[in-house]
Amino acid sequence: MGLKIVMLGGPGAGKGTQAKRMAGKYGLPHISTGDIFRANLKEGTSLGLKAKGYMESGQLVPDELTCELVANRIVQDDCGAGFILDGFPRSLPQAEEFTRLMEARGESLDVAIDIDVTDEEIVERLSSRRSCPKCGAIYNLKFGPPKQEGVCDNPECEGEALIQRKDDCEATIRERLRVYHETTEPIIAYYGDQGILKSVMGTGVTPEVVFGKIEEILSAMGA
Repeated sequence: MGLKIVMLGGPGAGKGTQAKRMAGKYGLPHISTGDIFRANLKEGTSLGLKAKGYMESGQLVPDELTCELVANRIVQDDCGAGFILDGFPRSLPQAEEFTRLMEARGESLDVAIDIDVTDEEIVERLSSRRSCPKCGAIYNLKFGPPKQEGVCDNPECEGEALIQRKDDCEATIRERLRVYHETTEPIIAYYGDQGILKSVMGTGVTPEVVFGKIEEILSAMGA
């Protein structure tokens, strides 16, 4: 197998944006747990049905089952040259279980890339998001505002007023950051101890600059 990558960083750090760009450049599948859950539910797999039971009762899918779903995904043909995991693992137990599952197959991750963005910048970025309730388009007042203030650009929306979703309100963002620091941040030290962690400063720089740093890291690994 080729490059096996995990993307780390707080909510709004840009993991998904960078993972998509990496997938395009390096020809690697961009994998998120949300996509895996949806695919397994759609196909009605036994693991998908197990996950559905938890999700329908409002419970979190257990770490062991989540890791099993991801482990099944990364052995598919399109992962022959490697993969980019985005939003997984989300906790130290998930990271440890995933390491065990990979070691059982004689494999290991090549690099964990952490996009390091301060809490204050994350709050500013996410609280600047606005969305169109009609077509779902998302704008950022700071980085990608609509052509006309407060209104969707899509002609079909006929001047639909943009809204701020509850998820993008400051109090909600700060709670998400609290959960991230408590639950997900310990993974950074875990991969640091394994010697595979690479940090990229994402505060005060454009997504293009962040991608350039990621390219340098992967180039040094022979990508």
